Amino acid sequence: MAIDYTIDYQCFPKQKLSTPGILERIKGRARAQAVIDLFRKNGDLRPAAEIGFEMTRRTPDGSQETRVVMVQELLEAALELKPLAHYCTGCPANNFSEPFGCYGLIEYPISGAAELWLLNRLPLPEEPLPWLLLRRAIEDANDDAAEVNAMRGADQPYFQERGVLLRKLGEVTVSSNQVFKMLFLMGSLKPAYAAVLLTFFGIIPRDLEADELIHLSASPEDALERYAFQLQDAPDDDRSITQFKRFWRALYLAWGLNVRLLLDV
Repeated sequence: MAIDYTIDYQCFPKQKLSTPGILERIKGRARAQAVIDLFRKNGDLRPAAEIGFEMTRRTPDGSQETRVVMVQELLEAALELKPLAHYCTGCPANNFSEPFGCYGLIEYPISGAAELWLLNRLPLPEEPLPWLLLRRAIEDANDDAAEVNAMRGADQPYFQERGVLLRKLGEVTVSSNQVFKMLFLMGSLKPAYAAVLLTFFGIIPRDLEADELIHLSASPEDALERYAFQLQDAPDDDRSITQFKRFWRALYLAWGLNVRLLLDV
């Protein structure tokens, strides 16, 4: 299970297979390989055409259905990606410098270290303008994101940390639940909202004059040249932090291209 995200930059592969079609094939290929690896680990050497597994999905009416999926079917569907992969070379939305690099994921469970890392990126009162904007956003929302608590239950796979982390930013206290909702439970991230998030979390420089900061939502044509991406990998990054840094770069590219970042949480 994971948070899937895609830079909604239109290209020939997306026109040919659709964004959901590409994601379905990428995820199907990964699922097929994981099943094959599991079978091989347990000494089962049957060919892919003879390997199947049960998959449960929720139907539009809210019920669940379970069906047997053959690994070979997923691998054959994924082959349709191969003749389209060359379109990804040089694509400005290619976040990973690989075929279909506009797609990425953050795997569950999200580590407590990653949640703390996100909280620690928020502005303090010493950065008055971004801090005031964050304070106003928190106060206007008047929302403690308590619904995220259900995802922290002992039987849930979403978070390593079962409790709610808090950080006091002067007169404002922000919780890890609020951060998660701010990032992932507001629907697909449009450029104007992306600019707010990139500023709040210091993904782009935020020591800007008020007029310039306010107009970031317009995503200027030279946005990626004017506002450098502020994150770098560190040796002590855990898996979640590394994947969050990839997510932030995807959101940064989507903002610079003036397109949405699509989310599937």
